[in-house]
Amino acid sequence: MKHDCFRHPVTILAVLGFPAKVDGVKEAYAWLNEWPPSKRNPTHAIALNACRAALAGEIDVEIARGTLVDFARRANLLAPDTEAIVAAGGGAVLVHAGPLHRGDLKHAT
Repeated sequence: MKHDCFRHPVTILAVLGFPAKVDGVKEAYAWLNEWPPSKRNPTHAIALNACRAALAGEIDVEIARGTLVDFARRANLLAPDTEAIVAAGGGAVLVHAGPLHRGDLKHAT
């Protein structure tokens, strides 16, 4: 495992609400950095700064992951935990749409 990868990827809702996996701090930083300035808030700033610090080796990548999860949850972009849905007997299962690419972002309005 690379030193910048999360132990468990974070699945966010990207284009058209399809889930996309964020595997590490570099992807998280890029996604947060592309967030429209008019939609940024203190939670976004914390997550962006945490990712920057993790890239610099100043904090653990899992701390940065936690701030990303918090931001995505507050922005209603955190995909449901599919394992929990399946374990609970839910019929809906999300299909992974692949890694994030530039331009594949859904920004909250």
